[in-house]
Amino acid sequence: MQALEDVLRLTGLTGGVFLDAEFSAPWSVVGKVSPELCAPFMAPPERLAAFHYVIEGGLVVTMPDGGEWRLGAGDVVLLPHNEIHVMASAPGLPSISPRELFPTAAPNGVFRIVHGGGGEVTRMVCGFLGGNAQLHPLLTNLPQVVTFNLSTLPSGDWIARTFAYAAQTQAAQDTGAPTVLTKVSELMVVEALRHYLSALPPEKTGWLAGLRDPAIGRAIALMHARVSEDWTADALAREVNLSRSAFAERFTALVGQPPMRYLTNWRMQTAMQKLRETKLMVAQIAFEVGYESEASFTRAFRRETGMPPAAWRTQHAAAED
Repeated sequence: MQALEDVLRLTGLTGGVFLDAEFSAPWSVVGKVSPELCAPFMAPPERLAAFHYVIEGGLVVTMPDGGEWRLGAGDVVLLPHNEIHVMASAPGLPSISPRELFPTAAPNGVFRIVHGGGGEVTRMVCGFLGGNAQLHPLLTNLPQVVTFNLSTLPSGDWIARTFAYAAQTQAAQDTGAPTVLTKVSELMVVEALRHYLSALPPEKTGWLAGLRDPAIGRAIALMHARVSEDWTADALAREVNLSRSAFAERFTALVGQPPMRYLTNWRMQTAMQKLRETKLMVAQIAFEVGYESEASFTRAFRRETGMPPAAWRTQHAAAED
């Protein structure tokens, strides 16, 4: 799945483990990754997802809408939208925040906690996946919860052993463990995403289905990587070795919108990120997202958002203060 790898290269993908936990039944904790937990590994990322890997025992993950997922040893749960969730030995137990259990300091960024009522033991590591705004389309197009067993991944056995060892050695202040955990977290997520895409039903449509298709996925990766380029449907079709009509038809059928419409949406998303997070002049942003002039960019931006970029920036800066 070369297209997936092309897109992931643009996201600044990184990961890490912040918690090595041993729970004994009954127990119940509320989970959500906060940006400061990523600090030992990276600057606070623009996009975050959470994951939990069960080394021993089992647990139930419950989402705010009532959905439940039961996990056993070797299972991983990925929460692409980083929503608040409850992890417990059984549903319906009173929950506490893991922050109440954290020690005041975490050697090398990994907290070690032991908690519970003394019954059946569950051991797990909790981590995060982070990246820049380019990670947003991937995470938002994944379901609320993705579960898999490491045994289903090509490198699953090695990942499992490395997680268990590195989390323990990092908690014991091994200075090399953070790097190991970062790399193994990234590998696990990439392998899991590849496995998830390959298992999508053939009739599935949407952004992920487009990414799975070799030609359409390549076109998506090109638009993301070279957003400032003067793309046309003809140019993209040539890049992926399809006729213009075949390319446009396949892209629209899979992704749900024509390629030039997708490109415009992506340029606007990129521009909004730059307006919100940088002090670049509007003219510079216009050039960086593929418009020849500030005026043409402003017209396109107004059509998409209902206001010119300068006013949008002011409004969103005020909303964040």
